[in-house]
Amino acid sequence: MCLVYDCLYPWTVGGAERWYRNVGERLAAEGHDVTYLTLRQWERSEPPDVPGVRVVAVGPRMGLYDGAGKRRILPPLVFGAGVLWHLVRRGRRYDVVHTASFPYFSLLAAAFARRLGGYRLVCDWHEVWSRAYWREYLGALGGVGWAVQALCARLRQRAFAFSELHAQRLRELGLRGGVTVLRGEYDGGVGPGEADPDARVECVAVFAGRHIPEKRAPAVVPAVGAARERVPALRGEVLGDGPERGEVLRRIEELGLRDVVSAPGFVASERVDDALRHAACLVLPSVREGYGLVVVEAAARATPSVVVDHPDNAATELVEDGVNGIVAPSDSPADLAAAIVRIVEAGPAMRRSTAAWFAEHYDELSLRRSLDRVAASYRSARS
Repeated sequence: MCLVYDCLYPWTVGGAERWYRNVGERLAAEGHDVTYLTLRQWERSEPPDVPGVRVVAVGPRMGLYDGAGKRRILPPLVFGAGVLWHLVRRGRRYDVVHTASFPYFSLLAAAFARRLGGYRLVCDWHEVWSRAYWREYLGALGGVGWAVQALCARLRQRAFAFSELHAQRLRELGLRGGVTVLRGEYDGGVGPGEADPDARVECVAVFAGRHIPEKRAPAVVPAVGAARERVPALRGEVLGDGPERGEVLRRIEELGLRDVVSAPGFVASERVDDALRHAACLVLPSVREGYGLVVVEAAARATPSVVVDHPDNAATELVEDGVNGIVAPSDSPADLAAAIVRIVEAGPAMRRSTAAWFAEHYDELSLRRSLDRVAASYRSARS
């Protein structure tokens, strides 16, 4: 088996990084021979040690993002060339090549080398961007990005998506063959019935994630300020780091909320766990999500979430309004504040319904279930 992604957890942190590391470790534990192609992100003197997985750097260490938090163009091109060179030389040793759709050049390379390697191509589509979002992201070059994405969708492949939103977009792009929706990426160590919905809760609204434009971290600050008009005891925590953290700090100062909203930057996973466990709610004002794992992680701790109704936001599929959270109409301070207030006023009742929602959906949301389905597709490929 050959996994292809230009990032590797924990050198970069995100849902896709965790997914591919988990896939690799699961396959290795089952006795498969697993290779992971990526860009080098580590010091040469400290190579990665992923149990049972052969990690191969097919490109040098490069900055993946620009100052605004957008993907740079050169690293995907270099990675795609490295993947192509590796698979042209060694593709015949693999039964299956399993790649992320994005960045697309590595997928195109794997499809091109398939004739020489004879392997089956499996592709994960964490997101499928709309024409409008491509224009917003790349400006005049947005049409080129959309065309490359459409080309990749039409390649012969075994496709997986992680939401109905992006599965449907993939079909509309002309996907050849079906797409399987994997609902489970949760492997947080808290099982159904283990969270105590009546545990100590602090009147805190928490954001946890990268501070990049689409996640709208700065929107949490004025939302907490507005919600305090009805819930004076409310505080905010904006966890994480990224190019928009400076804007978060600026808004805290501008609105005079230094003693109300904290933004400590990147913190240890134990700190995030504690914050989610005792928060009144998670606030995820993101307008673009391929899945929204943090919503499930919050629900596992009986903590409801606020998400935003937006055409590019698949996280809304994980929230049943009024049960395990609230779907706000927009990321405006007024709409986010109203959603926060609804959750705070619902109190223990919504925490209990959130815990019940998690217990009911635990199996389909679990990483184990998704990995079972992926492993079954591999066995089908070999047979």
